[in-house]
Amino acid sequence: MSHITLTESAAYEVKDMLEQNDMEDGYLRFKVQGGGCTGLTYGMGAETEQTDKDEVYEFYGVKVLVDKYDIPVIDGTVIDFKQSLMGGGFTIENPNATLSCGCGSSFRTNEVAGEPGDC
Repeated sequence: MSHITLTESAAYEVKDMLEQNDMEDGYLRFKVQGGGCTGLTYGMGAETEQTDKDEVYEFYGVKVLVDKYDIPVIDGTVIDFKQSLMGGGFTIENPNATLSCGCGSSFRTNEVAGEPGDC
């Protein structure tokens, strides 16, 4: 039972970015932090090691770290990568988000509102 899902196309992009940064054995960190126009924002970045606070998931050869504290607000989230004529980018579909704003990376849930800030 997975709390998040990284699609095959997203995993391919992450794997490519890790390789370009000489981090083939690295992890993708997916996190939630305060801020944004609705209170919470998503963050993603490369990490070289996990901590004892992390839950580790693996999708298509990519290891994803999520702080156990963040799991309730991201449970069921799907991270995808979509390509279009205007370029490509990661999309995040979170079934727990009850409000989001135009920037697409800010949200809140019924249980966690966060601290709104600039988008």
